[in-house]
Amino acid sequence: MGPHDELLDAARAETGLDDFGDDAFREGLEILVRDLREHARLNAVGQAGLRKVVVDMLGQRLQVEDWYRRHPEIDDEPIEAPLIGIGLPRTGSTALSFVLAEDPQAKSLRRWEASQPCPPPSTVDGPDPRVETAKAEIAQIAKLSPRTLAMLPGSPTGPMECLSLLALDFKSHVFQAFAYVPNYSKWLLDTDCASAYAYERRVLKLLQWGFPAKPWRLKAPAHLLFLDSLDRAFPDARFVWTHRDPTAVILSVADLYTEVAGRFSDDVDTHYIGELNVEHWTVGIARSLAFRERCEARGEDRFHDIDFRAMQTDPIGQVRGLYAWLGEPVTPGFEAGMQAWWEEFAANREPSVHPDPATFGVDLDAVRPLFADYTARIPAWTSR
Repeated sequence: MGPHDELLDAARAETGLDDFGDDAFREGLEILVRDLREHARLNAVGQAGLRKVVVDMLGQRLQVEDWYRRHPEIDDEPIEAPLIGIGLPRTGSTALSFVLAEDPQAKSLRRWEASQPCPPPSTVDGPDPRVETAKAEIAQIAKLSPRTLAMLPGSPTGPMECLSLLALDFKSHVFQAFAYVPNYSKWLLDTDCASAYAYERRVLKLLQWGFPAKPWRLKAPAHLLFLDSLDRAFPDARFVWTHRDPTAVILSVADLYTEVAGRFSDDVDTHYIGELNVEHWTVGIARSLAFRERCEARGEDRFHDIDFRAMQTDPIGQVRGLYAWLGEPVTPGFEAGMQAWWEEFAANREPSVHPDPATFGVDLDAVRPLFADYTARIPAWTSR
């Protein structure tokens, strides 16, 4: 992994472009690349793969800015009242995003366009080659780390988290799942992410351009940490919050991080991964509770709640409740699509078995009180 200037030059050379737009991304890029070079202990796959990830993201940013330069009317695209999934990771939010993606009257961020938004999909005639690229990526993951796909369902044309769009501004949790980047993770926890959410909005406009506007269905657990920044970019957003026992969450997400990072390093510090996730998600819960309290004090009805267990036993009923809150219909076609996806998902889902908490240096009895304020509120929220 070379210095960040070399990666900027590589992206310029690959695209023939030079304008990266606003400079807000540069601080995160510099900290991230320094950590990848000095601390991440990358193996050969990690060295080549993560260098490519960074250069590709820089190249996409160059292309986004070029499309806006040539078509400034993209900025006129309306992004109105998106529904954004939040909640701790491993709370059923991914399954929820897949069933919501069956709604033909809404738009989800699709896997094939999330990390490669350019060219704008409306400008591509015929089958988009990015779909085949996404298929190849999933096949590669299945070959190198089959447990990753078992733990986190994926489809080339299915929905993807917002993390790839936030990563274009180099403020995203996706990087700390890839590798040991302690300085970057610490910086990310305390940085202002307003520019990242502004850039996400910028890219969503580009993806929507040329198509009839539909309400967006977005999601990422990491939004919990940055709701104030998100709110500045999407002040009319509404939120669907999925809930589960936080102790089960910590073990599951630490297990997932370990599985992902193991592709890029032969020396994964599982105790650090446990400590990192306890820290970030306790901070995320505290910040999100404070944000929700401020919204409710203003009389704003912006949150709908779904319990993990209820989603597992009656997914269609939970979506019906969500859509009643939104004031939108669940059409017969939408319901049939949800039912078909859930039946296939349930048939292929593997049992959830995670390592002993000691693997991650986690004491669940010590973790549980950190979430006490949050868990005390879940029953009232999910019974509405």
